[in-house]
This record gives sequence, C-alpha cells and structure tokens, in this order.
Amino acid sequence: MPNKSSLRVSNAPPKPLLIWDGECDFCRLWIERWREITEGKVDYATYQEAAVRFPEIPVDQFTRAMAFIKPDGDVFFAADAVYRSLAYRRSRRLLAWSYDRVPGFAAVSETGYGFIARHRNFASAVTRLLWGNDVRRPTYFWARRWFLRALGTIYLIAFVSLWVQVNGLVGSDGMLPANQFLPAVRAQIGPDAYALLPTLCWFGQSDAFLYFLCGSGVLFSLLLIFGIAPAISLVALFVLYLSLTIAGQIFFNFQWDVLLLEAGFLSIFFAPWRLWPRRFSVEAVVPAANNFHPAGDMPATALATPSRQQEPPVSRAGLFLLKLLLFKLMLMSGVVKLTSGDPSWWNLTALDYHYWSQPLPTVFGWLADKSPEWFKHFSVAFCIVIEIVAPFFIWAPRRLRLLACGLLVFLQIMIAATGNYCFFNLLTIALCLLLVDDAVAASLRRGARLDRLKHTATERRGYKLSIPAVAVFILTFPINAWLIFSAFKPLARPPRALANVYERLEAFRIVNGYGLFRVMTKDRCEIVLEGSTDGIDWLPYEFKWKPGDVKRAPGWCAPHQPRLDWQMWFAALETPQENRWLIALVFRLLQDSRDVSGLLRRNPFPDKPPRYIRAMFYRYRFTTVDERHQIGAWWKREELREYLPALSLDQFR
Repeated sequence: MPNKSSLRVSNAPPKPLLIWDGECDFCRLWIERWREITEGKVDYATYQEAAVRFPEIPVDQFTRAMAFIKPDGDVFFAADAVYRSLAYRRSRRLLAWSYDRVPGFAAVSETGYGFIARHRNFASAVTRLLWGNDVRRPTYFWARRWFLRALGTIYLIAFVSLWVQVNGLVGSDGMLPANQFLPAVRAQIGPDAYALLPTLCWFGQSDAFLYFLCGSGVLFSLLLIFGIAPAISLVALFVLYLSLTIAGQIFFNFQWDVLLLEAGFLSIFFAPWRLWPRRFSVEAVVPAANNFHPAGDMPATALATPSRQQEPPVSRAGLFLLKLLLFKLMLMSGVVKLTSGDPSWWNLTALDYHYWSQPLPTVFGWLADKSPEWFKHFSVAFCIVIEIVAPFFIWAPRRLRLLACGLLVFLQIMIAATGNYCFFNLLTIALCLLLVDDAVAASLRRGARLDRLKHTATERRGYKLSIPAVAVFILTFPINAWLIFSAFKPLARPPRALANVYERLEAFRIVNGYGLFRVMTKDRCEIVLEGSTDGIDWLPYEFKWKPGDVKRAPGWCAPHQPRLDWQMWFAALETPQENRWLIALVFRLLQDSRDVSGLLRRNPFPDKPPRYIRAMFYRYRFTTVDERHQIGAWWKREELREYLPALSLDQFR
C-alpha cells in the first residue's frame, strides 16, 4: 500500500509548498484550481524553479510526480501530495483521511495518478475538451444578473397579461367571481380555508383589490428588472402571484403558473439582499506575487468576475436549487412521455398529431405539420433525447454544461415557434441562463476573458453560504427526489410522512411535479358558442386566439396567455358537467357582461344580448397546402354534434 515518503528536507519552506512540472499543461490547468481551493494557505512552484532549493529530492523524482513539502520538512509525492495540499481546505480533508485510513483508496489513487502522469497530453486534451482553458470553479455573477432581469420581465408579462383579463375571469361580473368563491370556501370548511388557500384576497375580493394586486405586481416586477431591492421584490412578487393564482381558480391550473411560483420562490434565496443596484463591471485582479509564484505562471486566459466591493457573492445553495428545478422540469417532461403508456412517443408519431391538436398553434405550426413524416419522427426522438439526456449535463464540466444549455434553449425556441405556450418557454430559457458562467459571459461581452485571483474567504469563487437556502434544500429535496422518481414509476405512492409534508407545501406551489404532453391528444374538437334571438338563426361568437373561423390564420399571442381560449381547449376534452365555468360563461354572455364579452374577438350581438346561447361541437384539422391555395382556409372542420343545448337567461333564475 502506498505510503508517505520518509524523505525530509533541511531547508523547509515557511509555508506548505506544492512543486509541479512547469512543462506539464495538465498540471498547469489544475494547479490554478487547487491554488484557489487552498486560498493562499499553500504556495505553488514549478520544479524548474524550486528544485535547486531542495537537493535532497532527485530531479527525476520531480519529473515523475508532484511533491508536497510541509514546513516541518516532511515530503509527500504523487496523489498523496495532492491530497495533503488540498487538506488545507477544511472541505477537502476527507481525501487525505481516506488515503490514510480507507483500505484500497491509496492504491487506487496512486494507480490513477500514475496513469495520468504517463499520459499527460491525453489528460490535458480531455480536460480542455470538457472545461476549456480554465478548470477553476466557475462563478455566476453575470448569470445571476441576467436571470433576475429575465425573471422580472416574465413576472411583468404575467401580471400585465392577467390585468387585462382579470375582470372577465374572476371579477365581480366575471365567470368565476373571487368575491363569491372565497366566502363560499370559508363557509364550507371554516378557518382551515386560510391555510388551504393562502391568498391576500382574504383581505378583499373587489375588482379594485384585484387591480391593486396586478398593479403591485407590475411595480415590483419593474423594481426587479432594474435591480432595486431584488430579494424584497421577489418576496412580494411571489406573494402577489400566489394570491392571484389561488383567486384565479381553474384559470390558473397551468404548469407555467406553478413553475413561475417555484422559480420565483427559489430565486428569493439566490438574489442579493441589497436595496440599490451597484455598478457592475468585469475587471482584472492582479495575483499577489510570492517567491514561488511569478505572475507569468498564471494562464493567459482565465475567469472574469466583478469586483467583490461592487457585487455580493452568489449563493451556492440558491444556484443549486434553481439548477435542480431546471433538471427536474426537463427530465420529468421527457420521462413521463415514455412512462405514460402513450404509444405515439415510443413509435415516434406524436408530432403527426401535435401541430394541429395543440391548444393554440401558430402559422409556423401549420407549416411544420407539412414537413416530411421522417422529419417529424426524427424531431420526436430529438425532443425526447434532449429532455432526458441533456439535464444530466447541467452538472457536468463547462463544455458539456454549455452544450446542454444550447440544446435546451434550441428546443424551447422550436416549441415556441410552433405553439403559443405563454411565458413557459421564456421562463425555461431564463433558467438555462444559469448554466452560463462568468468565463463565457466575459468572452461574449468583451471577446476575451480576463485574469483574476481571489484571496479572501468572502471572495473565493464568488460564492457564499446561504443558511435559508440550505434549509429550503433540506426541506424540499426529498419531495423533489420523489417527484422525479414518480416520473419513472407513475403508479408508485410516496411514504406517508413525505406525503404529509408535500400536502402541507402544495398550497404554496413551491415544489411541484412537471410533465407537459405526457399523453398526446390525437383529435381536435372545438366548442363553438352560438347565439340566437329566435332559436332559428344562430351567429357564432369568435374567440381571439383559439380556432373558429376556418379562414383566420393561427395567431401568435405568446408570451401573453389568453386564459379563456386555453380553457376552451380543455373543455373540449371533457363534458359540460365537468366544466361548470363554461355554464357561467354562457350565463354572463346572456347577461351581456362587458367584462366577459371583452375577452372575445367578436361579439355578434353588440347592442343587445341574444335570447339563447348554445355550444356546437366540431372536429378541426389543418388544411393541406392544396386546400389552402384553393379555398384560402387554414382549417377544415366537420360538425359532430351539439355540445351544450340552447340555454336562456330564464333557465338560470
């Protein structure tokens, strides 16, 4: 079993010293990482400079392995030298301890070290392939700034999008009035309603109060975009959006709503706690010289970070939580497609249906539907591979991490081009920004990376320990692990204790499962509302974005979400009895509610409401290229049956 050398030197250095081969490119790369880990507690020098000071050590020994010399004169070589030098950082002491006490660990370590020493060029090539020219732990100052601004923009979009619809959805004259819903829940279940439905709307459910929540959301979104009190703004945004989500009832049952809440909540522990933005710049920090580290030993290109005095350090736990969210979102989305039992994902035919059966397709969706069958099948396989494989690269070295970022962003752009998924794609792309470290950011901004070396504990790697973020991780990780496992085993049940914790947290939407399109919709039926003054002649209501008039091109409304149009797609998958809100829609139109009719593209009865309203059921399909040229229609439809019989206002009294 390898053991420490009995060799000692008489001219011991005042500080621990690691001596390495200055002609070894692999050593040069990793020495800079170790220098950062040991934080000035260990000196580093090439044997070409230092060998003359230690004649007790043969030169050929230096060429074979690194040497570590302690201030008491003890000398260690190879893997043992590396472990003992890193042990000067508390979190790395386990390596040296394992080398001394774990059977077989030293032998395996020395064997691995010997292999790398004999194949230095290969090891250097692999290192550069995976990490690039700098293997030091990356920092994420720019990513934090980009992400928080993007998140503020997405919050702004979400609040403005809701603000222009809130009256017709849950206002006092809307389909599902919040001022009726919340008191009814309170009367039914008592004081437990406050815990089950945590919303500020308990303090008020008037239209003015809903406006106040939306307006406050816009204000705090702008503060977050401009970097003013980011953490406080995020707390306010989470509370405001959660309040509106609960008051919004079925109109907020979308995965991007809970994704925004979970991302917004975790970002509270990632954002810097400060009031005012600080000047943010990338600058070079000249390394401190010592006897065994001339400035020329530093790599020509290194990592760029902002000055410590200008930008607070990044919460490592907060960053991990957000990366875990991206990992969970993408992995679950891919796995559930294969475990749902839907054969269209296994036989790669899902896109044969998707482009025309999705809720709100775009014109590009119509064009994509005309692509060759082999390309659609390839696209399905490509999507599944990206969603299942790429998430694991989130935790990989820089080059693989950037590859994952590029693939995930590309997938989101393709999805956004062919369908209107509101702010979901933007939010996913924003999470992907957290995979771009400062080295890449600096190269994108300035064309080259600048040099830096950090010495203080606060500065090292630009990270800080966030105890609240660690607490959130400890609380939510078992649930996240179970949710990911449930994607692989959909019928499995969680342990009772875990289920109880999840049940308590579920009301706050801070830890959620995901999985878009686990079962592909293979038919497209549309509900067309029609009104009549005499029960004989019927005129259709036209929605703003969902298919209706076959000659109207599929529109592009994202990142705005027309929530009524989306709900109409889901209603077509169910019966009228399962969609009581649809009955409320008919009732409000018969009442001539301007708030509700304002959600529509065209009201065929602008002056006086109709006497009757009914719902007809149609099957819709995209037209072919030839049909499009011949009849000028984007859709073709077939009447199936009556979905909802004619209703009059008298029937609601």
